[in-house]
Amino acid sequence: MASKDKNLELLEKREEVSKGGGIEALKKQEEMGKMVARQRIITLLDNDSFHEYDLFAEHEARDFDMDKKTLHGDGVITGTGTINGKPVCIYAQDFTVAGGSLGLMHARKIVKIMDHALKMRIPIIGINDSGGARVQEGVNSLAGYGEIFYRNTISSGYIPQISVILGPCAGGAVYSPALTDFVFVVDKISKMFITGPEVIKTVLGEEISMEDLGGARVNCEISGNAHFFATSEQECFQQIFRLMSFIPWNNTRRPLPYPAKKPKPEFEIGKIIPNDPKLPYDVRDVIKAIVDASDFFEIQELWAKNIVIGFGRLNGETIGFVANQPKVLAGVLDVDSSDKAARFIRFCDAFNIPIVTLVDIPGYLPGVDQEHAGVIRHGAKVLYAFSEATVPKITVILRKAYGGGYIAMNSIHLHADFVFAWPNAEIAVMGPEGAANIIFKKEILSAPNPEEMRKQKIQEYKDKFANPYVAAARGYIDSVVHPEETRNFLIHAIDVSINKTENRPQKKHGIPPF
Repeated sequence: MASKDKNLELLEKREEVSKGGGIEALKKQEEMGKMVARQRIITLLDNDSFHEYDLFAEHEARDFDMDKKTLHGDGVITGTGTINGKPVCIYAQDFTVAGGSLGLMHARKIVKIMDHALKMRIPIIGINDSGGARVQEGVNSLAGYGEIFYRNTISSGYIPQISVILGPCAGGAVYSPALTDFVFVVDKISKMFITGPEVIKTVLGEEISMEDLGGARVNCEISGNAHFFATSEQECFQQIFRLMSFIPWNNTRRPLPYPAKKPKPEFEIGKIIPNDPKLPYDVRDVIKAIVDASDFFEIQELWAKNIVIGFGRLNGETIGFVANQPKVLAGVLDVDSSDKAARFIRFCDAFNIPIVTLVDIPGYLPGVDQEHAGVIRHGAKVLYAFSEATVPKITVILRKAYGGGYIAMNSIHLHADFVFAWPNAEIAVMGPEGAANIIFKKEILSAPNPEEMRKQKIQEYKDKFANPYVAAARGYIDSVVHPEETRNFLIHAIDVSINKTENRPQKKHGIPPF
């Protein structure tokens, strides 16, 4: 009989704690268009796979009448489960309990599940929905954030880390997502910023809405803090599920292979790029003409659009793609696109994902604004990331490869494993028009018809230098290939280089141009 009473007591305790901040608080959360914390975890994970830990944890604060308050689970739910059958660690802040504020026990629960992820070498997923540090707990809250940031850093490149912003994430709290690999946001729900509208009004005298300051679109389109934008929580979880299908569970593994599929016939690779080298096209169509089932999962689609990054598969194997986008700023590299590409390259390298680079670049973006914004320092990040990477690195020059952009986009000089070029590729210090104006300046100016002479000299330069054969003659290109041959050449190149090894100087770590 006593045993039954204890079992009943356990069930009652579980039910009480599962109510979070109470029925009214749960109802208010739903009225805001937000799922509640436990529902989010259950929706994201495989059915019946979630196992919760530290359900009955309680805060230890005593000041400001905190000793009289019961905060179920201390405002955060932690545990393990599976996604597509593979184990993950997960936590979700519960906004219905003290606004999801972070106190010492709250932080301890998060740190504990992060330590589990590190020990078990499985991904960690954090769902953020919090009003920030719990003021009543003072420096203990700050200590908690510091412990979380430390584990984010130690886990970096060792296990995948995913942050999901499904409510406010403000002040110091934003630095945990910033340290993770991928950040997901949802329109009208996600808010991520350092200082709120009230502080900005007080200090600067400027009025700004929460949405315009740190809403989902701002973080995806302007700041680049977030990687994926969704219109609903359900769509967000589908994006996470899809991402997890492309990446490995830790840095000792490779992503799981899938059955190979041919690209869809509507993407005819030989017809995508216009004959006129000045006309734009969408490089994503080239990627879709190459990858299995034309399935390309783009990352940071809304930010720094002049470069495209994301995952696809070749012959069933996950590949990371980095490609100049001629549709936007002619595909130049600038401050933001350099940051975007470099970080993605380093993720792929850390987690054993081969990199394919598609090149159509006139160079770095010129201008005083870019120079003052540090394009030299930021541009160097791409050089560093490609040079540092030891995974298979294959490059295809589609059209233009000029100047420093040619070198930066995984050229043979940065030790790409294979470099291919299409027959119409132009590889040179600069475009034919600019080069002809410099090299043949005297002849053009002294000619009876300068404009006609200029056209002749541009064509002369093209014939002599702006083609793939000069570079191929010097071994800077391994093969000049027809567009239709690209997929087969890439698959073979990855097959033969998948077990490559590189000997590097022994050192603690390099010093990238952060």
